[in-house]
Amino acid sequence: MAVTRSPVDHPNIVLLRGTLSSDPRCTTLPSGDELWSYEVTTRDADGRAESVPVVLGSARPLARAKAGDEVVVVGHVRRRFYRAGGRTASRTEVVADRLIDARRRRSVDTAVAAATDRLHSLWGPDAP
Repeated sequence: MAVTRSPVDHPNIVLLRGTLSSDPRCTTLPSGDELWSYEVTTRDADGRAESVPVVLGSARPLARAKAGDEVVVVGHVRRRFYRAGGRTASRTEVVADRLIDARRRRSVDTAVAAATDRLHSLWGPDAP
């Protein structure tokens, strides 16, 4: 018997830990809202680096963040399309719900537990 899953059974949850590879950049949108951009570098077990663009549309960016700081990001993946040079282009990025200084262990533990609880509530604790 096949199991039918709804779209909510496939949550889009990102948990990322890495180092800021550049200082954060703030862009003011036409609405007046601020969008903070971060480049987070992660390393795999072999030491290979991956750069992940992260955006945070919040009035509360990570205070005093700078290149070299280790951070933890909880959010979701988004692919955004835009016009550039008369062509359609796209960018895949992580939209952060939380961006935490990795030294703040209690805040990191709370954010990771909340993401894990969300997955368990959708799939159950025995899900792969």
